[in-house]
Amino acid sequence: MSEEQLKAFIEKVKADTSLQEKLKAEGADPVAIAKAAGFEIKQQDLLRHASELSDEELEGVSGGGGGHS
Repeated sequence: MSEEQLKAFIEKVKADTSLQEKLKAEGADPVAIAKAAGFEIKQQDLLRHASELSDEELEGVSGGGGGHS
């Protein structure tokens, strides 16, 4: 997995409410969702990079979002 793939996936999730909904679903598999969206990421890479992401980015990847005014 490249860092570029993870960053691209995060940006895609921020802009795509359907991806956000999929990620919010109980038992959602972010790796499988990313793969279905055309991104190659791995669980360990998500965990490693999670500490480097801003709170806003984490919200986006975990499916939170909207509500910003």
